[in-house]
Order: sequence, then structure tokens, then C-alpha cells
Amino acid sequence: MFVSFLLLFIACQTGQEQLAHGKPLLLPPDNRFSTVSLEVSDTASPEAQRIIHSLDSFYNIEIKRGFNGSVLVGYKGKILYERYFGYANRADGEKLSANTPSQLASTSKPFLATAILWLYQNKYLDIYKPVKTYLKDFPYPDITVKMLMDHRSGLPRYLHFADRYWNQNDFKSNEDLLQLFAKEKPRLSFKPGTRFQYCNSNFAILARVLEEVAAISYPQFMKEFIFKPLGMDHTFVYDPIHDPVGHPHKTVSYQRNWRPYPDMFADGIYGDKNIYSTVRDMYRWDQSFYHHTLLNAQTEKLAYTGNSPDMPGVRDYGLGWRMMDFPNGYKVIYHNGWWHGNNTVFYRFIKDGFTIIVLGNRMNNAIYREGKAIYDIVQKDSKDKQNMEWDGE
Repeated sequence: MFVSFLLLFIACQTGQEQLAHGKPLLLPPDNRFSTVSLEVSDTASPEAQRIIHSLDSFYNIEIKRGFNGSVLVGYKGKILYERYFGYANRADGEKLSANTPSQLASTSKPFLATAILWLYQNKYLDIYKPVKTYLKDFPYPDITVKMLMDHRSGLPRYLHFADRYWNQNDFKSNEDLLQLFAKEKPRLSFKPGTRFQYCNSNFAILARVLEEVAAISYPQFMKEFIFKPLGMDHTFVYDPIHDPVGHPHKTVSYQRNWRPYPDMFADGIYGDKNIYSTVRDMYRWDQSFYHHTLLNAQTEKLAYTGNSPDMPGVRDYGLGWRMMDFPNGYKVIYHNGWWHGNNTVFYRFIKDGFTIIVLGNRMNNAIYREGKAIYDIVQKDSKDKQNMEWDGE
């Protein structure tokens, strides 16, 4: 009864905002939304004890090398390994914990892509239409929504030119970025749709598309349609312009020497980054895909289909997801991230039901190595072990 009332309340509140903007009513289908519960694996078996001991030994070394962060390894819906090493806020002596949100950096992108695909699945937008269909000020008529999602738009990287026009110390919004593109019309890097180029501009503009279609802010949409329904109680979109606190216990982003990273204009822009979460909430997110909680099987397959055969080796990029697509049919879905002192690793071995999540808040490029190390420890004697091409952000 309470859940039904909550969904009705959310739908009414959302609907009032949308009707005020003259937008179609956006309602979450309650038969698709449920809280994902987490269980801990039976760790008493000899194999589980071997894995836990080996991972503890590995992280004892990594801590000495500067690792500060949270780790979770999941297998078939259960937590196999979970640890919290170091500080959320060193100045206050606050340690990392299960309830401490960390900046996901670019690992935020699959969230936005999933939200867009949910809108597409429910016929609120068409990813094959030009961006200009939804954002009248967008100056590039040949770029589609899908091209933003798979990084084939040709948009230039806003971090490479925006500081010519903006004060580094003033937060800028996604609408500010859209208007900068509209006014300055920077030259595209290539003809839209012809090749892959990973670019944060794509997802910053994509967040504005979502806001225009949903008629609510991206942080509010994610809270009401993704985070709350999945029970991700410690996950949020950081929006320093409208909510400078965000969460009282979110991690501080540190340089290697423990100096906090200063904020700058791009910290006000979300979609390409700015989701804060915990390893437990990330595992809830991971598990929701196995149950088709948000996307049906057909839409999920679309998300996991590579669009860039021009990428080297087995690597490819779907809609908001990086992937390794092996000739034998084995596929790894993942997305790493880096922003300021935050390094994130998120690997999903879907066929095996195996997940690796590492969230660090002290600058440490070695974190991208940890995915491989964890995989090798867990899959030590597996006959299905793959020869991965591991990479960074």
C-alpha cells in the first residue's frame, strides 16, 4: 500500500511539473519498479576463503601504494567481497563506509544512457531523431540522440575550449554549455556518424535532452525514476548550483598528496559525471539489469550492441557502455571513470553473473589495474577465463 501511494505521489508531482511546461505526462510503470535486495555469499567454503584471503593480501599491498577507496565483488546476486579502505574526509577523520557516496566520474554515463533508453522504450523520445528535435538551440542538424549516446557525434570536447569563454571559478550548467555551442558553433571534429571519439560533451548535451523531454531536472528524474525505485538510498546527482551540499557525508576528492581538488566551472555540469554512489548501491544497479527492472530484454540488447567497429581489438562502445566483445561470443560490459581525484572501475561479466566495483577518491591510476587483478584472483582456476584487454578511463 505504501509503495503504491509513493509511486502515485511521485507521478502526481512529476505530472504537475510537466503539465505546467506543456509536456506529455511522464509516469513510471509500477510493474517494472522494485527494490533490489542484497545478500552476502556463503563465505565459509574453501574456495570463498581462498578468494577473500587473496583479495585481502592484494589490497594490503595496494593500500601501501596509496589506494583509498571502496571495493565490492559480487557473484550471482550475492556479495562475495566487500571492503572499505581509508578516508572519506581525512581532515575530519571520517572513514569510508557502506553509506559513503563517492563520485563515479564517467561511470555516471551508463545511468544517463539507461534513462534515455527508458524514455525511448516508453515512446517519450526517439533516439534516431536529430538532437535539434528536442533542443531547438542545438546548432548541428545532423547529430542524432543516438550519436550522443555512442560517441559518434563529432562534438568537440568542451573541456578543451570552454575556458576561453568562461571563468574557471564560476559553476556552469548544462544549459550554459548548450548556449555556448549555440553561440560559438565550434567546428565538429568529424562528420557525424563516421567514427568514434569518446567525448564528455555528448553526455552533457544528452542530459539537457532528457530534461527537455521529461520537463524536470536530470537530478530529480534520476532520483525519482532510477535511484529510489532501486533502493539506491545513498546515490544522487551532484548539482552544486542548486544543491551545494548534495550529501553531508560524500567523499572529498583528493590529489595524491592528500590535498583536496578545488572545484571549477565544469563541476556544475552533469550527465558526463557527477553521480555519487556507494559500492552497494552500484551492485543494486548492476543486479537490476538481470531482472529487467528498467529496460526490457530488447532495449537492453540495444544498449549492449557495439556501434564502433573502428575501435581496436575486441573493444567497442554501445549506448553508454564500453564493452569487450570476443569472437567466441563472450562479452564484458563495463565503464570506468576519472574526474579530479576520483577513479572508478565497474566491470560486469554478464554471462557469469560476476561484478567488480572499485571506487577511489584519492588520485590513483593504479585503480584501473585492480579490475584485472581481482578477475585473475577470482577466476584463477576457471576454464572459461578470458584474455582481457584492460584499460583505464
